[in-house]
Amino acid sequence: QVQLVESGGGLVQAGGSLRLSCADSGHAVNDYSMGWLRQAPGKEREFVATISRAGAITRYADSVKGRFTISRDNAKNTAYLQMNNLKPEDTAIYYCAASQAVIATLVTTYDYWGQGTQVTVSS
Repeated sequence: QVQLVESGGGLVQAGGSLRLSCADSGHAVNDYSMGWLRQAPGKEREFVATISRAGAITRYADSVKGRFTISRDNAKNTAYLQMNNLKPEDTAIYYCAASQAVIATLVTTYDYWGQGTQVTVSS
């Protein structure tokens, strides 16, 4: 069973970088596409980035394209989100999630979720 745990969040100044990690202690995540989604205060959860099972396909929200990079290491059952040139509007709780879809850009297509990690970007 997939059991996701995120890490790497924190407080950073605008223009800075953070790398989020998502580890699956259930060792089953290699059968799923992976994604990062986020939820800012008072807003709905939104799609950020996704990667297919083997890592060949990636998709990004327009708001993060060119700044964020999703990757995965299936040998370590771990997915990553490298976030560069962070902006205050990137402030949110970031969730890692797994989907049975080949590639998942909709929040509703995710089957397993981590507990989330806070990212705060100061101006």
